[in-house]
Amino acid sequence: MGERRTVAAVAVLADESRRVMYDYIRRRAHPVTRDEAAAEAGISRKLAAFHLEKLVGAGLLHAEPQPPPTGARRRPGRVPKAYRPTGAELSVSIPERRLDLLGEVLVDAVAAVADAGAVREAALAVAHQRGTEFGVAERTERRLSRTGAERALHLTRGVLERVGYEPYREEDGALRLRNCPFHPLAARQRELVCAMNRELIDGLLRGLGNTTVSATLAPRPGECCVELRP
Repeated sequence: MGERRTVAAVAVLADESRRVMYDYIRRRAHPVTRDEAAAEAGISRKLAAFHLEKLVGAGLLHAEPQPPPTGARRRPGRVPKAYRPTGAELSVSIPERRLDLLGEVLVDAVAAVADAGAVREAALAVAHQRGTEFGVAERTERRLSRTGAERALHLTRGVLERVGYEPYREEDGALRLRNCPFHPLAARQRELVCAMNRELIDGLLRGLGNTTVSATLAPRPGECCVELRP
């Protein structure tokens, strides 16, 4: 998004109902209907439709025809809509800061000497250490000694949400990440950035005192490359 559109999108999200619906839609694995969005925000369907269209106009949501229930025929008249996130990322600072540019320079520099091995290994070690620090801080605050698999997944989900991830649980118990906070860098140096991402999250688990949950690389289109599984 350009600067003006980003500021406009942030203004749209200043409304609490819109923010609630937008957060809800971002965390769903399928397009969300107006009825679902209205129920989540605790408002009428008509008001939800108004707010959803504002989010579409701001470039934050896509609207698409809502598929009819399996085996049902489409009724005559206006086709109901369903909504899904566009993948837009918002970041506003005045004056503008370009930490992303510094990140691009650094990952390109590390990748340029990756054949030597030492620089890449150092980057992975630093990522793991930073994750460990996150985990130790969380464990210390909660006064925990060790954590079992479910407790570790629950705590990890909370920490990751605070640093920009959008985690969700699958039916089989795995914890997946709907987004990658480092996506622009991963697009430049995917192997390196995904490996650092995995090390960061693995360090978080170990810092929480858990040894039974594994963080592995399991890429899916449109999602973070890391999966956490007991």
